[in-house]
Formats: sequence, C-alpha cells, structure tokens
Amino acid sequence: MATEKELAQFSENSKPYELPALADSILERGMSLIGTRYRFGGTSEAGFDCSGFIGYLFKEEAGMQLPRSTREMINVNAPLVARNNLKPGDLLFFSTNGRGRVSHAGIYLGDDQFIHSSSRRSGGVRIDSLGDTYWNKTFIEAKRALAMAPTSVVARK
Repeated sequence: MATEKELAQFSENSKPYELPALADSILERGMSLIGTRYRFGGTSEAGFDCSGFIGYLFKEEAGMQLPRSTREMINVNAPLVARNNLKPGDLLFFSTNGRGRVSHAGIYLGDDQFIHSSSRRSGGVRIDSLGDTYWNKTFIEAKRALAMAPTSVVARK
C-alpha cells in the first residue's frame, strides 16, 4: 500500500503527472451519463450499478481494468488517500448496509462532491455531497486508482 509520501515521489519522479487530464476525461464522461438508470449488475449505458459505472469509465477513458465488485475494488493496490487530500478521480468507498463492509463506491469530483450510480430509487447516475450526513457517516476510505494508469494511456492523451 503506497503512502501519500510515496505518491508524491511517484508523481515527481516517474512519468509526467498527467492524472488530472485522465481524471477530467473520466469525470466529463461520467457527467454526460447523469440520469442513466441504475441496474444491478449493469456495466453499460443501458444501466449501471455502482462498480459497473466506475469500471466502465476507467476502462473507456483510462484503459484500466478495475475489479468488477466493490469488495474487490476496495482491495486494488492503489494509494490510500486521506479524506482531506481527495483529488478528482479518486475512488470513494462506503458501507451503506450497516455491516461495516464496503457496499458502495463513487468517484470524487472535487468540492466535496462525488458521482455514482446510486440506486433505482434515487434515479441512477447522480451527484451527491460527501458532506451529507448519510454519505459522511457511511464513508470508509478513498483510493487513488489513477496512480495505476498505464503509461501508454498517459502518453496518448
């Protein structure tokens, strides 16, 4: 697990740090999908569940293959990010079923906002605030999955 110090070294020493550009394209694509219906197991524009939405955006815009479920996604070998150091494109993980285990995920937009495929009841792909009592209470952790983006994608942009 990389620390924030290692993340800083990574961004200074290796490839040019182009994660903001990758994050922008992921988030722009995500924003264009607001209102797409929630569908359990969904991984396409016909309907997404939370991890299907994230996997779709990261594959389409960053060429990254993320695990299919939130339980696997939270275990990706990506740097953990403190809540006060979130950057657009970071993955957010929540425990929404009250059992303390991850059950929901979204992508940080900035300004305490995140985009996710919420639920059938709440209209599918939407933006919510991390500051909302519900999301604040259920937040578990955040990871910077874009730190694992293949260099060929970075060079292509």
